[in-house]
Amino acid sequence: MLHRLYGWAMAKAAHPHAFWWLVAFSFAEATFFPLPADVLLIPMVLAMRARAWRLALACTVASVAGGCFGWLIGYFAFEELGRPLLELYGAMDKMALARAEYDKFGELFVAIGAVTPVPYKVVTIASGFFQMDPASFALVSLIGRGVRYFAVAGAVYLFGPLIERFINRNVKLAFAVFTVLLLGGFALVAWVL
Repeated sequence: MLHRLYGWAMAKAAHPHAFWWLVAFSFAEATFFPLPADVLLIPMVLAMRARAWRLALACTVASVAGGCFGWLIGYFAFEELGRPLLELYGAMDKMALARAEYDKFGELFVAIGAVTPVPYKVVTIASGFFQMDPASFALVSLIGRGVRYFAVAGAVYLFGPLIERFINRNVKLAFAVFTVLLLGGFALVAWVL
């Protein structure tokens, strides 16, 4: 199964519309989609190393646009859309406790969510719900998402052949590390909020 998932990601990376798949993944991941855009970014940079920076920029811009959409959901449609999404990710029960902390450290929460495996979608919706200043939210998101995606693209650009060999030889281990980071991010959100 893991080889099929990796094969699927590599096939999407080689698809003529791969760039638009990446943009869609990046936008959706910032609002509701459970898998991070790295799932496509890494194989796409492996397949097209010369476009690494363009791909990182596309990921960053689409993710911030998706994050702004998540902010709008939190601000305007929390009960209808935000609450069900946060309940899906197990973050709803601690939202009330996070209010005071969010007022003090909102930008820090956004920065952590933008850079780390913490689910950015939870941060985007919470930012709208807690009425964080939209300009601050967008700026911190742009910086944080840029750091994340340019670091990933840069690492794959520099160490691409080594990373590709590692993934090909150790698909299960690479998937396990990825899963631990993803689940660790969800656990961190549950602990912090």
